[in-house]
Amino acid sequence: MKKLLFGALSLAAAATLNAAVFATVDGMEITDKDIAPLVGNLQGVDLSALPAETKKQIVDRAIDIKLLTKKAYESGIEKDEIFKTQMEIAKDAIALRSYQLKMTKEIKIDDAEVKKFYDENKDKFVEPAAISASHILVANVEAAQSIINDLKKVKKEDLDAEFAKKATELSIDPTAKATGGDLGWFAPEQMVKEFSEALSKMKTGEMSQKPVKSQFGYHVILKTGDRAKKQLSVDEAKPYIENVLRQEKAVELTQKSTQDLRKKAKIEYK
Repeated sequence: MKKLLFGALSLAAAATLNAAVFATVDGMEITDKDIAPLVGNLQGVDLSALPAETKKQIVDRAIDIKLLTKKAYESGIEKDEIFKTQMEIAKDAIALRSYQLKMTKEIKIDDAEVKKFYDENKDKFVEPAAISASHILVANVEAAQSIINDLKKVKKEDLDAEFAKKATELSIDPTAKATGGDLGWFAPEQMVKEFSEALSKMKTGEMSQKPVKSQFGYHVILKTGDRAKKQLSVDEAKPYIENVLRQEKAVELTQKSTQDLRKKAKIEYK
């Protein structure tokens, strides 16, 4: 089990939002535009795949913000000097950020630069060995053994589907429950000792033959994949390298632009 991520899905991860209406309040729609600021910098997590309670908490927060914002406008806040000042500050910040993004987007990185960076940092482009697995977590050993006994009767080609069904119905781990028990890919050390040790003795496609006890309860484990350590090729690393080099050049370009502007500007300290 992942030491930090098991249980409720952390909101430090950002959701991939589809254009959708998640709720309405007083005729106002709660859309992805309202949800996006509430999920931080997460990427790759579909909001619809989150546990129902987690999704509801996010949508409820968006509803609260929508109602408070409506109340603020109804109060005539736009005429308030604080509002006007904050709007000017926000406009300046948005203008600067948009300009910086535009500059960054226009920076070109050639293949020779990518290759040089790759050769100098080759050790950083190694995909570590990883395992993928699914699990069902229950509170007692009897329940875990009963699940194992039931799944032993299932045909091999149907095991993945039946395991996912059992996880959805019976697992007490809310995150795994929402994903049919699927834990994705992970390094063995990310899991608690008992879980990792059990997996190390299993082959891909094999299910644990007895319950695995940990501090969280009793696990039924299905090993679904085993990936060896891999050196990424320059082509595989290219998107990351281009982004790093582009950001570095953007910083240099901003510094140079600032210096040039200061030389031309009339600055008076008072």
